[in-house]
Amino acid sequence: MEIIKGAGQWAQPAAGAAGDWVEHLKVADLSVGTYCIPAGGTDGQSPHTEDEIYVVTTGRARIVTPSGEAEVGPGAVIFVPAGEEHRFADVTEDLALLVVFGPAYGSRGASPA
Repeated sequence: MEIIKGAGQWAQPAAGAAGDWVEHLKVADLSVGTYCIPAGGTDGQSPHTEDEIYVVTTGRARIVTPSGEAEVGPGAVIFVPAGEEHRFADVTEDLALLVVFGPAYGSRGASPA
């Protein structure tokens, strides 16, 4: 058992950064981290080679994918399959996301172009 302190908690990204990713736990089959985007910030991520689940812990934004878009806020749980383009847009409140990757982030090699 391990208590993962700080997972999903808002942290101000470094000066000049559009968003911030911190990995808290990584084992072969999954990883857990926190992704934070400040209000008005942009999400510059690329598709990942692993499936992922986002849990919105604080803030509000819109998730945009090729299959649709939705407003999200605290408590929203979002599944994004490996390789799917996705982006958080219109971040109206500082956004903190608990992120779970399966298998672990980066374990399947380079992200798709």
